[in-house]
Amino acid sequence: MEIKYFRLIKTIAEEGNIANSSERLFLTQSALSHQLREIEERLGFKVFYRSRNNWKLTEEGTELYKTGDELLEILERGFNSIQKIRTGSKGAIKVSTECYSFYQGLPAFIQKMAVLYPEIEIDLILDATHQPITKVLSHNIDIALVTSLVSTTGLTVIPLFEDEIFAVMHKENCLYKQEYLSAADFSDTHLIIHSFPIETVSVYQQFLSPDKIVPAKISAIPLTEVSLEMISANMGISCIPKWTLKSFRLSEDLRFKRIGKNGLKRTHYLVLRKEDRKKKYIDDFISTFEDEFVKKNRSIERF
Repeated sequence: MEIKYFRLIKTIAEEGNIANSSERLFLTQSALSHQLREIEERLGFKVFYRSRNNWKLTEEGTELYKTGDELLEILERGFNSIQKIRTGSKGAIKVSTECYSFYQGLPAFIQKMAVLYPEIEIDLILDATHQPITKVLSHNIDIALVTSLVSTTGLTVIPLFEDEIFAVMHKENCLYKQEYLSAADFSDTHLIIHSFPIETVSVYQQFLSPDKIVPAKISAIPLTEVSLEMISANMGISCIPKWTLKSFRLSEDLRFKRIGKNGLKRTHYLVLRKEDRKKKYIDDFISTFEDEFVKKNRSIERF
């Protein structure tokens, strides 16, 4: 039986007559009577004892009413649950990253999210790059991409993947002869970074600062294409993970050199407020982000 027939039987049983039921169901009395006859002919039994103003359910009709009532209640609960899910699927997310590497792929990811989840509005907040955790706590942004483990109360930290930072240089650079670069090797180097302050740059934070090494010259070049051209001209070196260069056409003169004997490795994390973790639109963002970046970068060293 179609759902509309259960609703028809329920309405007549509750209203007690066909006239009131007709108004409630927005049907003419003739159309309602026709549908009821159709149901009874299909079932092979009468559903109602008919009188002028007092229609009563037959014994079979009573069981049918109970079945329909339970079914309609289940459907109503289901639709209410779906509506809550759909409501939770809508939201705005402000994102920032302390690692400029992610800026190579985030615009394309945001475009993909717009197609998959048009109800989610994503805004990339560049101004929060140097203080992403503080901005999350102050509700200026919702999700931060960081490379430093955070243990602040009220935050959820989700490990993503580990990558390795390499020194990119011209094949004729004197440092290329080294098996790997030590901190001291940077003392006489022209280091090309994305932006100041130097304290926020991974190679300085993790590798140079502990030995109090400062490169002889530091240049901030926000465009990766320009940095690569300078390196191709043997005008300096840069320290970046290989996966961030997959979209660039690299000169055959460029070489990668490991930093430190065991390599300079770091782990990327997603950080968000604990109160937001259970929101569906946040979960949709996280799962899609993991598919886009984590799975693609598990084999980064093959590049």
